[in-house]
Order: sequence, then C-alpha cells, then structure tokens
Amino acid sequence: MLDDQVLQIHEFLPFSRVNGPGPRAVIWVQGCRLRCPGCFNPQTHPRQGGERVTVADLFQRIAALGSTVEGITVSGGEPLHQWRPLVNLLKRIRRETPLSVVLFTGFSWQEVCRLLGAGEWPGCVDVLIAGRYVAAQRLASGLRGSANKTMHLFTSRYRLADLESVPLAEAVITAAGEVILSGIDPPAW
Repeated sequence: MLDDQVLQIHEFLPFSRVNGPGPRAVIWVQGCRLRCPGCFNPQTHPRQGGERVTVADLFQRIAALGSTVEGITVSGGEPLHQWRPLVNLLKRIRRETPLSVVLFTGFSWQEVCRLLGAGEWPGCVDVLIAGRYVAAQRLASGLRGSANKTMHLFTSRYRLADLESVPLAEAVITAAGEVILSGIDPPAW
C-alpha cells in the first residue's frame, strides 16, 4: 500500500466539543519526533502503536458521521510527520464534505512554511495552530496550550473569538468503556 494513502493514527474520536469550534471528530496521529517536554499526549510520540488506516477508510468513518459534526480536528503526535496522506485526506474532506478542518502542529509557523508541501495547507485547512508546547509559557486557553503558539485562519469560517470560546476539557467514555480525557486543559488523573 502506498505511504501517501495510509495514516498511522493513535485514536479516532467521532464526537468532541473541546477540540475546536462546534461538534467535531478528532484524529490523533501516532508518532512525534518533536517530543515537547510536558506534552499531554506522550503516548502518541512513538511511531509504533495505534492503528494503520487508509485515507479511504478514514474518510468513510468521517463521512458516515453526516451532520452530527461540523468539522474535524487533527492533532497528535505530530500530524505533519505524515503530511502526504494527511493532505490527501484533508483535500478529500474539503472536496466532498462541508466539514471544517482545524490542524494542530508542534512546528512553528516559520517551520511549517519551510516544510515540503507547505503550499497545500491553506487549501484544505480552516485553522492551523502552530508551535511547540512550552511548559514555562502554559496558557491552556483558546485552543492554545502555551502562549508561544500561533493561530492561522485560512478561511473566513471562524474568527479568533470562536476559537477562544471552545470549552477547556471533556471526559468521554467510549462504547468499549475507555475513558478519553481531551481538550486544551484536561484534568489530571
């Protein structure tokens, strides 16, 4: 199978209210070489683990949600480590659904602009939140974990006020009984 058609994901959550404006599906990718100290999701850092899923299969999961969500959020791990299949997924979402896309990356905006495929993001992402988590600058507000993170609005779909009004945390109990703590300021166990 072609690498540009397969994503390694840590988790797929079909419904969340704390990972972007409105109800959203969330994809946490598996694998992150940035490994920010204090990261809330260190279990997503190893490349191994999670689930290998084709772009087509993941798109079908998202499309099956219909109008129960207004968008998807992609976080990690580091989504841009898997930029080719991710761009393929996001382009298909943009082309075939009305869903919005919020993308979190640990790369700074300047780094994103230098990455291979940088010109692709504005065409398939509504909001990009960029920057490594810096514990000394912890903010945990408005979808930013730390104050150094920058927000980039590529469409007019959302305003900064929409992002700042997202709830801080939620606990989700899956059908399998797994508890998922999510959001920009989830409670510690």
